[in-house]
Amino acid sequence: MFFERPESGERAILVHIELAREADRENPRELEELALSAGADPVEFLTGSRADPSPKFFLGKGKVEELGNLVREHEAELVIFNHSLSPAQERNLERELQCRVLDRTGLILDIFAQRARTHEGKLQVELAQLEHMSTRLVRGWTHLERQKGGIGLRGPGETQLETDRRLLRVRIKSILKRLERVRKQREQGRRARKRSEIPTISLVGYTNAGKSTLFNRLTTASVYAADQLFATLDPTLRKIELADVGPAILADTVGFIRHLPHKLVEAFRATLQETTEAGLLLHVIDSYDEERLGHIEQVEAVLEEIGAAEVPVLQVYNKIDQLPDAQPRIDRDENGVPWRVWVSAVSGEGIDLLLAAISERLGEEMFHQKLTLTPRQGGLRSQLYAQGAVVTEEVDDSGQMQLEVRLQVKDFRRILSRLGIDQEQYLPQGVD
Repeated sequence: MFFERPESGERAILVHIELAREADRENPRELEELALSAGADPVEFLTGSRADPSPKFFLGKGKVEELGNLVREHEAELVIFNHSLSPAQERNLERELQCRVLDRTGLILDIFAQRARTHEGKLQVELAQLEHMSTRLVRGWTHLERQKGGIGLRGPGETQLETDRRLLRVRIKSILKRLERVRKQREQGRRARKRSEIPTISLVGYTNAGKSTLFNRLTTASVYAADQLFATLDPTLRKIELADVGPAILADTVGFIRHLPHKLVEAFRATLQETTEAGLLLHVIDSYDEERLGHIEQVEAVLEEIGAAEVPVLQVYNKIDQLPDAQPRIDRDENGVPWRVWVSAVSGEGIDLLLAAISERLGEEMFHQKLTLTPRQGGLRSQLYAQGAVVTEEVDDSGQMQLEVRLQVKDFRRILSRLGIDQEQYLPQGVD
């Protein structure tokens, strides 16, 4: 028996089963946050434990009966599992419960679909949804046929299921072509930044750690930020000015989560390339969250998967305003290099320390001296001004210019080389 799936289900029963294997375990509190983020109204939470999932229903027979009673009692339209279900398990449960069943992957995909705003983000989410849906086509799911119209599109002797699958393949192929064009545009932007030697700083972290709030604080931007999972999805780039470094690009990326669906990681690989090619990652961590150590491991696992494990990382312990007696500070390693900064993106505490730590991690050796230039060296003076390197300038009675100069050594070398000036005159050997 098949039923018409509702357009949306708000009254939801949440299901969380404690499994014996550590790798399969999920956080029940996180399921509730995900459901609320998706717009569901959780009316009941069914819990239990099993050594291994049942191949037919994931749950045991008794739990399926208990779940069915809850669905009828609350007139629920949706059952959400805090686990990944096989297509067969999902179909069997829907047939048994007579309501829509959604697993953890489908729930996260739904949230991403709601949050996507840019053309690229919508394409990436649709691609992930279609690839997930392609394994779950059943006769009860006919929205593709309703959207596209079956008459005139079927091949000779083609069943409705075959038609839906063919339409899926056509749509996926079209999206991949469009995403390839977007990827090339992004690549051009990255090459332009490399040519101008503007460093990129990428914000990463577990979802709801405060990345977008911190991004807004650092850039005075107005990216949407809320106390919910995946409040922002689309990547945003802004230019910031850093002491001793100059202009830099700050990138806000999608938040990570435990068992982030592989289809989403694949779909967002082009976007996440901003992370893999960054000069520095700011790993934003909710210092108030009791699960923070586990979240750090999950973020590091995703970074490994997308090829960003070797990018330098500066940890940012956020939300210290919620910790009693916590003070903004910089933690340094045995070599004196900043590796963690304690801040509050909401109150602004520690933001000055964070900017100083970023500059220190990105900044190279600085040239900060007073130069005496003759009127004939006006070209060098002009280049130093163009670089924004002149701090002060005085002219003595003989017409000589006393310039206090501050810039990176590599930039000063480039200026001297461009003007054909012997670098030994200003940069002794041993200065890199």
